[in-house]
This record gives sequence, C-alpha cells and structure tokens, in this order.
Amino acid sequence: NALMIEYIQYKKDIRKVVSGDTLASISEQVLRLERDLKSEQENLVAFQRTNNLAIVQQEATIAGGSLARLSTELSDGILQTQLLESRALGLEANGPVGAGVSVGLNGPLLGADSEIPSTGTSERQGASRDLELLKLQRERLSKFLRPKHPKIAQLDTQIQRAEKLIELFRNQSREQIAAAQQVLKLKMNGIQTSIKESLGKVLAANDRIADAERMKMNISRIQFHYDRVVNLLQNVDISRNIDQGTLAILDPASEAVRSYKQDVSLLAMTLVAGLLAGFGCVFLVAVRDDRFITLTDVIEKLGDAVLGQVPEVRKRRRKSPLPLLEIDDDRHVYAESYRNLRSALLYQGTDGQRPRVLLVTSAVPNEGKSTVAANLARILALGGSRVLLVDGDLRKGALHELMGMNHEPGLSEMLRCPEDLEKIIQTNSLPNFFFVSSGGRLSNPGDLFLNPALSQVLAWARQHFDYVLIDSSPVFAADDTATLAPMVDGTLFVVRNRFSRPRPAREALELLFQRQAKVLGLVFNRADASARSHYY
Repeated sequence: NALMIEYIQYKKDIRKVVSGDTLASISEQVLRLERDLKSEQENLVAFQRTNNLAIVQQEATIAGGSLARLSTELSDGILQTQLLESRALGLEANGPVGAGVSVGLNGPLLGADSEIPSTGTSERQGASRDLELLKLQRERLSKFLRPKHPKIAQLDTQIQRAEKLIELFRNQSREQIAAAQQVLKLKMNGIQTSIKESLGKVLAANDRIADAERMKMNISRIQFHYDRVVNLLQNVDISRNIDQGTLAILDPASEAVRSYKQDVSLLAMTLVAGLLAGFGCVFLVAVRDDRFITLTDVIEKLGDAVLGQVPEVRKRRRKSPLPLLEIDDDRHVYAESYRNLRSALLYQGTDGQRPRVLLVTSAVPNEGKSTVAANLARILALGGSRVLLVDGDLRKGALHELMGMNHEPGLSEMLRCPEDLEKIIQTNSLPNFFFVSSGGRLSNPGDLFLNPALSQVLAWARQHFDYVLIDSSPVFAADDTATLAPMVDGTLFVVRNRFSRPRPAREALELLFQRQAKVLGLVFNRADASARSHYY
C-alpha cells in the first residue's frame, strides 16, 4: 500500500513539474510574439504616415495610363519613320516623281503645325506627263526624220528641259522627307524620355504598395501564431488544474500468504499440456510420414510381388561405402538375403524360361539399386553362373568406384563401336564375374539406347553369359530406364526402408508398365533386421 501511495504521489509531482515547464515555455513564446506583432504594427503605421496608399494607388494608375499612351505614340512614330524611309528609297530608285510624296508625311507625331508642304504637286505631275508626251512624239517622228532634223532637235531640247524640271522636283521631295525624318526623330526621343519617367513612377508606386502588403501579411501571420499559442496556453493551464491521475487504490493490499496448492495445480496442468502437445506432434508426424517402414506397407501400397528384402547392415565408417559381398563373408544375414533373392530369380520362370537379362532400377536416387545390382551379380557368380554386370547409368554411373575397376572404356564405347566387345569387359579375382563400366561421358547419352547396336550387344551377351544385370539410372532421373526396360527379360524395382514414398514409386511402376516393361517384382532394401526372426 505504501509503495502504491508513493508511486501515485511521484506521478503527480512529475506531472506538475512537466506542466510548469511547458507553461513557462509557452508563456515565453506568447511574450515574444506580442513583441513581434507590436513591432510590425508600428512599422505599418509609420509607413502609412509617410505614404498615402490611396494617392500612391492613383499615381500608379495615372502613370500606367500615360505609359500606355506614350507607347502607342512611339509605335506610331516608328511606323511613320518606316513610311518616310520607303518614300526616300522610292525617290532614289527614280520612281515616279510626285506619286504620293506627301502621303504619310503628316501624322500624330508631326502634328498640324509641322505639316510638310507638298509644293508643286500638280506641276510635277504635269511635267511628268509632258515628258512622256515629248518622248512619244520624238519616237514617232524619229521613224520618218533624221536625228539632226530641226523638229527632232527641238524635241530633244524640250525633253532635256523637262528632265531638269523633274530632277528639281525630286530634290525638293528629298528635302521634305529629310525634314520630316528630323522632326520625327526629335519627337520620338522626347517620347522615350517620357516613357522612362512614367515607368520609374509606376515601379516606385508598385514598390511602396508591395511594402505595405508585405507588412500586412507579416502582421496577419504573427497574429495567427499568437492566437494559437494563447489558446494552447489556456489549455495547458486548465489541464494543470485538473487531476489527470489514472491510478488509484481501489482495495488496499492484504498480507501475502503462499499457497502450495495453486503451484501444484499449475505444475500438473503444465505437465499434462506438455504431454498432450508431445503426443500430438508425434501423431502428426506419423500421419504425414508416408514412407515405407515395413514389408506390409510395401505390399499394401504397391501391391506387387516382393522378391526379397535386404536387411540394413551397419557400416564401420559412416562416410565409407558398404563393402560388397565376398566369398566367405561374415555378414550371414546380409549374404543370406541375396541368396534368397537369387533363388527367387532362378525359380521364377516365365513360360518355362528363366529371365537372363535383368534391369535393376528405382524411382529416385539413393535407394540402393547399384548396391543391390552389384551384390546380386556377385552372388549369382558365386553360384557358378557366368554373370555380366553392366553400369547402364551413362550420366552419373559410379559403379566402377564401388567395384574398384576402370571407368573407361565402357558401355558408351561398346554401343558406339560394337566390334570389339571382349576388349571392353573387365574381370577381377571373383570367378565367373565380368563387368562393363558406364564409359566416357556424353552430351546426349540417352540417344545411344535407341541405337541398333544395343540389340546387337544384348544378343552377344546372351550367347556368352548366363545372366546379364544392368544397373540403370532412376526412372525419374532420365528417360533411359523407360527406354531400356522393354528390351530386357525383366526388371527389378528397388524401394528403400524409411526413405522411399508410395506416390513416386507407384508413378515409376506405372511408367514402366506403359512402356510394356516386365516388372518381376520388388526388392525391399535396408529392411529392419530385428524383424527377420527366421534367420539364426
């Protein structure tokens, strides 16, 4: 009780300290914002005293209108200057004299007072017509009169007088255009000066208006923050005065008395729950584990005849391979299992004929088919039969390592060159035993089993040996087994205890049956030796 009371009081003290610090910090912000707000308001008042915003706005409007008018006049002056330049170029090109020389010389910039007189316009036009008439008359008379004829000479004199008069009129037009250009230049210079003054007034007025707007925006922003901080200060002050404690002593604690009964009950419940969980896990694993464990499982799930079962033998070294059967092997149970398998093959005749060419395979790797094939071949040789063991796994065949023999030449060389078969066969100290390794590795070894040479090799082997055992690759590892199985007398299918599963084994057997393969039966490898009570 005392501990809870002290804890509640401690929480209250901490809350007061935190609230006080928060209140002091917010109060400091309020004072700072008040100073900033007052300073900005004073700056705005001082600015308004020296700048009447209404007058400034009106000045900006007037200056803007004047600037627009001056810009229009400047554009007109540029246009009139271009017109005068075009007239001057026309005169220099000896265009028609007096043809609209005065047109475009008077405008808003020149004004009525500065109008350039168009002197002698009718006279210039009359002189031009007279000149044309004189030229036509001379051209007409020159067809009938000589150039020195008095009439022709008189016409030439009149033509020269008319041309001099026209040149005089052209000089007068040049002087008029030059005078007009000078007047336009002076007035445009004045307009440009006025534009600069009006633009300066507009910019100055805009700057003062922008300064006023900026001051007003600063005041609004500071006022907004000030209102928020004041509201927050009020909330903190109210929260500080309200007790916000979430802990309270509803019932004082009583004196503690230890109860062993509750501990025993909890321990018993934990033990029972652990046992139930353990049994549940074991049951779940047992239900989900569909691997073959006994011979009965193999018969029930595959339904094919079991020719024999090979017991599991402990190896002296875990990583070393299991030694093959020897002549005087002391593993009696292990050797006897292969003798039983030999007897099953010897007395399993099909139509009165024993199967002589046998294929040993399995569904997946690591089920022990190579060991079964090697030991079965050796036990047949020990029985007096001439036996040829062939490593038919052209992809990963390693039976030569188990036999302690050479890898090349082998079956791949035999199928590619079936003329020298006897040179490829290997022997060892075991009588009546002959061996052919897989041979060199090929990129597409499965194509060799479709070679007609395979039938030739099998026919030759039937003539020279009593039994031929072929250790092939697993059914699902390559299509070699399904291709080779229909060509032999029978197939032995190996399943391994606590490793093989019914579904892959069943699918592999169905594939062999589809290829018209003759499956003689199953071999249950690494069976539980303790269950084989008929051995002694």
